[in-house]
Amino acid sequence: MNNPHKRNAKLVLSNGISFPGFSFGASGTTVGEIVFNTGMTGYQEVITDPSYFGQILTFTYPEIGNTGINHEDSESSLTVKGIVVRNYSSNNSNWRSKKVFNQWLNDHNIIGLYGIDTRALVKILRSNGSMNGLITSEDKDIESCLKIISNKPKMEGLNLSKEVSTKNNYSWITTTKTYFDIRKKDSNALKKLKIIAIDFGIKQSILNRLVSHGCEVLVLPYTVSFEDILAKNPDGIFFSNGPGDPSTVSEGINLAKLLIDYGKIPLFGICLGHQIFGLALGGSTYKLPFGHRGLNHPCGKNNKIEITSQNHGFAIDSDSLPKDIVKITHYNLNDNTVAGLEVKDKPIFSVQYHPEASPGPHDSDYLFHKFVSLMLEKC
Repeated sequence: MNNPHKRNAKLVLSNGISFPGFSFGASGTTVGEIVFNTGMTGYQEVITDPSYFGQILTFTYPEIGNTGINHEDSESSLTVKGIVVRNYSSNNSNWRSKKVFNQWLNDHNIIGLYGIDTRALVKILRSNGSMNGLITSEDKDIESCLKIISNKPKMEGLNLSKEVSTKNNYSWITTTKTYFDIRKKDSNALKKLKIIAIDFGIKQSILNRLVSHGCEVLVLPYTVSFEDILAKNPDGIFFSNGPGDPSTVSEGINLAKLLIDYGKIPLFGICLGHQIFGLALGGSTYKLPFGHRGLNHPCGKNNKIEITSQNHGFAIDSDSLPKDIVKITHYNLNDNTVAGLEVKDKPIFSVQYHPEASPGPHDSDYLFHKFVSLMLEKC
C-alpha cells in the first residue's frame, strides 16, 4: 500500500478484542457481523453480493484492489457494510479497470480498514464464531464502541430479504459472455422457457446464466403470492440466494410449501432458496459457527465432487429432513453439512452453493442445464 496519507482507524469485536489499523474508502463508523471470505479473486463480485448485506467482510487474501473496478462485475447495487484487508492497492492494473478501488469505495460509502493481522482475526472468528463488530475512523474509545455494538441485533432472527428484495417486477434479458456455455440443447429449444425468479437477494450473474440457458426471466419480490405465480403460467420457478436467517422468511417458506405440494412446476433453489426448501419440507436450519464463504468448497456424494463457490452462515439440519420425501444429493465435504437436495418423484431440487461461478469455478454450471431439462420434459 503506497498511500502516504494514513488515517487511523480500528476494528472492535463484540468480545472486546480490538485491532488498530488505518482506514481507506469512506470515513466514519459502521457496524455489522464480522465474517471472512477465503477467495483469492473476485472482490468486486463479493462486495456487491446481496448475501453479505449487513456484514463486515474480511478478506483472507492479503492484497485487495490491485485490479481496480470495472462496469460489468458488480452483482447488485447493494454492498457490504465494510471491509477489512491486510493490504489494499491504491494503484490498479487491469485492461478492464475503469475506476480505482479506493474511489469506488468512497462512491458507495463503504468503510475499509487495512494494516491489521487478518490471519489473527480469522483465527478468532474460527475459534469463537462470527460476531458483531465495528470499524471506525472516528475518535471513539473501546467502551463507546462496545456500547454501539451491543445495540446491533445478531444475525439469528433477522429477515433481511425484506431489505434487499426488489419492490417491483422486472424482466431480465442479459446473457453471460463466457466460453464455457454448455447450452447447445437448451438454446435449440422450440420456445423460450418462462422462468419466474423469486428475489431474496439475487445476483445478476445468476440471472445471466438463466438467460444464457435459453430462459425468459421475470424477477418477482419475495412476497409474491402462489396465485399470482400460477396466473403467469411459468415453465419453472427459481428461488435465489440472499442474506439473513432463513427461518424468518415466512413468506418464502409458505410459498415454497404451496409450490412443492402443487408439484407440477420445476423448482430450483440455491443458497437461501435451498434453505427455504429445506424448511418448507419440514426440516430445520441452524447457524454455522463461522459460515462457508469462499470459492473452493468441495461438495458431492458417491465419489462425485464439485469445487464450489459459497456464501452462507446457516445450514439445513440433515437429521430434520423427512427421508421418505427428500433425498440429499450433495454434502459439503469439509464438514458434512447438507449441500444439495431433491424432492422424490417431483421436479424440485436445490443446492447450498452458487453455481453461476461469479466468482468461482464452473463445476456446477450443469445445474442450470438440469433445470432447463426438467422444464423441457414438462412442456
